[in-house]
Amino acid sequence: MLHEILLSLSGQPSSLFDFHTDENSASQHVVSLLSPPEKTLLESLGRLGRLHAQLRAHTATISSSHPSIISRAVSTAISTEHLGQFQNKILEVEKAILLGDSGYVGGYGIVPLSTVVGEFAPWKRRMEWLWEVVQFMQSEHDKDKGCTGAELIDHLRAESHTGYDDLEEMAVNLVTAAEKAWMRQLSMWLLYGNLPMFGKEDFFIQEDYEGELDASGGPDGMAHFVMRTHLLPKFVSPFTASSIFFIGKSLNHIKAKGKTLAGISEGISTSSINLQGDYIEYLSELKSPISTSKLSNAINAIRLSLSQTTLSKLLPLPKILEVLSLLHDFFLLGRGEFAMALVSHADSRVSGRSRRPESLQNKTPEGLEGIAIKEGDVTTVLAQTWSELYSLQNEEDPVDDELDLARNLLRLTINKRLRGHGSPLDPAATETEREISGVPFDDLLFPAATSLSIQVQAPLDLFLSHSEVSIYSKIHAYLLGIRRAQIRLGDLWKHSSLRRCHPAPWGPPQSNTSFGESRLKAGRQRDNTRIAQMRSIWATGSASLFVLSEIGSFFQGEVVNGSWEHFREWIEGTRSSSGSRPGSASLPNQRQESRPVSSPRNSTLGLGDSAPTQVQKHDPETLTVAHRRYISSLIHSLFLTDVPFTAAIRSLLATVDRFIALLIRLEGIQRNMDLETDEGVVDALADYPREEREVWKELRASRDDIEAGIKDVVARLRDIDDSRSEEGRRTFDLARDSAQNWQVDGAGVVSSSSACQYVPRKAAGVDRLLMKLDFGNVNT
Repeated sequence: MLHEILLSLSGQPSSLFDFHTDENSASQHVVSLLSPPEKTLLESLGRLGRLHAQLRAHTATISSSHPSIISRAVSTAISTEHLGQFQNKILEVEKAILLGDSGYVGGYGIVPLSTVVGEFAPWKRRMEWLWEVVQFMQSEHDKDKGCTGAELIDHLRAESHTGYDDLEEMAVNLVTAAEKAWMRQLSMWLLYGNLPMFGKEDFFIQEDYEGELDASGGPDGMAHFVMRTHLLPKFVSPFTASSIFFIGKSLNHIKAKGKTLAGISEGISTSSINLQGDYIEYLSELKSPISTSKLSNAINAIRLSLSQTTLSKLLPLPKILEVLSLLHDFFLLGRGEFAMALVSHADSRVSGRSRRPESLQNKTPEGLEGIAIKEGDVTTVLAQTWSELYSLQNEEDPVDDELDLARNLLRLTINKRLRGHGSPLDPAATETEREISGVPFDDLLFPAATSLSIQVQAPLDLFLSHSEVSIYSKIHAYLLGIRRAQIRLGDLWKHSSLRRCHPAPWGPPQSNTSFGESRLKAGRQRDNTRIAQMRSIWATGSASLFVLSEIGSFFQGEVVNGSWEHFREWIEGTRSSSGSRPGSASLPNQRQESRPVSSPRNSTLGLGDSAPTQVQKHDPETLTVAHRRYISSLIHSLFLTDVPFTAAIRSLLATVDRFIALLIRLEGIQRNMDLETDEGVVDALADYPREEREVWKELRASRDDIEAGIKDVVARLRDIDDSRSEEGRRTFDLARDSAQNWQVDGAGVVSSSSACQYVPRKAAGVDRLLMKLDFGNVNT
């Protein structure tokens, strides 16, 4: 019977056990020959034999067909190492029995069954644990795909903390196999910028097929990548994962556009992209189980080496500052003349379109919705804006490099979306982009939805993504809508016929006649009546102009310009701790922490006399993360994430447009009525008194709507102020890396990179804006 037992333990079919059933008992023809103790002992051996056979079968299946390379590596380790050790144990026991070892063979050549069972007793716990691991790899919740490599690594690392030394040793051995397979995948991405050839569906960085179109709608010839955080092992910190993503993406990007980049920056070639043995040594020094801090240090070293060699030539700091300054001046309305010229030419173009016969037929009572705006109109408006800006240049210094760059890169295009609907949600949009309110502001400049965008060319696309350009476009439409309403409300005071008696009445000798006296009296009565009627209109216009001016000044001065100055000073390293906002006073300590990685090449980055510690703080990856936080702080400080406020301000802006259109229409009607009354110019097809009554009725309704809209906006600002005061919320989340969909915890292990984190400026509270609005209401 011993040879049958050893055969069954080896996973071979044996007549001693019935493997066709799920039970571990002996066959029926053997039961009658066994005593109850022997039957119990055989059941434990039968269980081991069954587990061995099942493990062999399942590990063979996993090693050949599982989609995860990590699971295949672990399955192969189980089959070759641990099941191999069990097979060696069987051969060892068999050899000892055949040689008559006294430890197994007793008197008269009898081998006690309990002795054999005792030899394999420790393996029962081990085989049960291995069976649980195999079942986990073939998880029940997804039998077709099984578990992911990250889930398996996390499970094995958790299982290594056990009270059994043998199980802990086995778990550590399997963790080593899993992490080696994961490191092979990681090395392909870190060293060459390529996704792993096998098992790339299980790697946490994957190619994004939904984002293969650039902003212009055509293929850009570049592979787009996205990070799948659910495929990332837990021992990789968020900042480390972001650095890994940036390194591989940069290498892949540079290789894909190697010829173009070689022409931009001399000395850059694809051969210099491959990291040398020193960098490979960083990865080879990592021992399993991989430490979070050691992995972070290795990735930081590779990132800094790449930044100081290749990326520092492709993306020097002056070039990044130049693009950021362009974004601030034109997208964030830092150049006020650009916004004024754009609004002026857009209004002129729309007015010209509205006077065409086909537009008059399609024009709706609600405004200019029936006017057809084409791509050529939008392009012409932008070209006229550039011409006006060039005409404003100083004769002594006619060269404006930023204006030339903006003219080459900026594009004003029509968005293709359904009327009345917001922009469609892009599946590849970042978390920050999804947080922005869906209330559209891009249809205020023109009746059609338009957006200002920038052509991101190599190598700037390593720093600025299409998603960030889309966010800038939404911020621009939002700020430009408020600025446009301010400009148009201010222009109302230029309409002299509405504001005062114009032209001056007759004087002597015409006014001394009876006809002249009666006409002068009628004219004064008419003017007095109109002035009395217009008082409430001008009061409403003045109030709306005051509210929009204060909100625009708060956004432009306190939020946009303040945040930009803070961000630029952080980049240039010129900001002193005494003038910093709360939350940034830790910079001196940060400079001390980053001092060991300084390099003599720091002066090549254009930092002037700043400390040599700026290299680590200002490498492209750190600047990219800081820029994302800068954008995130902007949209929160501008209340673009607050749907009720954006809906209220959008409704107010639309009502102001209607209010202005009615006033301009009223001016034309009154001018024609004066011509008809004073000069006798009669239009038989027009009924101006009736039109005037209709316009006044609509104007009073629009005035009431504006007052209600102002109350809604101020009430929402109070709600925002109250909620942030009670809950202690900040205007932004400092720990959000939106582009990677990460929630970075401040307690997370980020190693020395924590000294490079940018802390955005906290704008002044809403209470200051509310105090100005309340003071203005008291005066009015």
